[in-house]
Amino acid sequence: MNAEKRREIFRRFKEANPNPTTELVYHSPFELLIAVILSAQATDVSVNKATERLFKVANTPQAILELGEERLKGYIQHIGLYNTKAKNIIETCRILVEKYNGEVPRTRKELEALPGVGRKTANVVLNTAFGEPTMAVDTHIFRVANRTRLAPGKTPLQVERKLLKVIPKEYLRDAHHWLILHGRYTCTARNPKCGRCLINDLCEWPEKDLSRT
Repeated sequence: MNAEKRREIFRRFKEANPNPTTELVYHSPFELLIAVILSAQATDVSVNKATERLFKVANTPQAILELGEERLKGYIQHIGLYNTKAKNIIETCRILVEKYNGEVPRTRKELEALPGVGRKTANVVLNTAFGEPTMAVDTHIFRVANRTRLAPGKTPLQVERKLLKVIPKEYLRDAHHWLILHGRYTCTARNPKCGRCLINDLCEWPEKDLSRT
């Protein structure tokens, strides 16, 4: 895909949704960090239901530490892998309190050192909480980048690096959200809605079917 097409794709995304953001509900970098840890192999809807209850009683590292692992599990038990996530969250909160005075660190290296935080989670926090031009490649972004030929790659890291290289700088901060939303609601894994896709004339997927809406 050439540079002119890529720029037009993001121009249209911006025109349609000037201020995109995550569908996870949060009110602080810490709340976002916890929500993203919980979102692994879980839907944003299920995470939001859990955090709505949890954050009313504990929305700081110290408060969650005082809540304790067993009581924490009670709030997140309907989310997949909740036992492991509870353990990681408690340990992450302990590190935040002891090493960062309860604040969420702002570098990738420090974030990735927290239990339950991988590259994708770190990128989400850096981008959404701190406004860094990063790209968290989940299954939606991986699919859209490969299907449209925007930034094809065999691994999420390859796709991430290509996207950071080819997306025009003025669109990079919000590109993560535009691509996720596009993959979640339009360029879906099954039966993508090509007929109502706002970039269908720019997409280079040979199997696109404009009759699907």
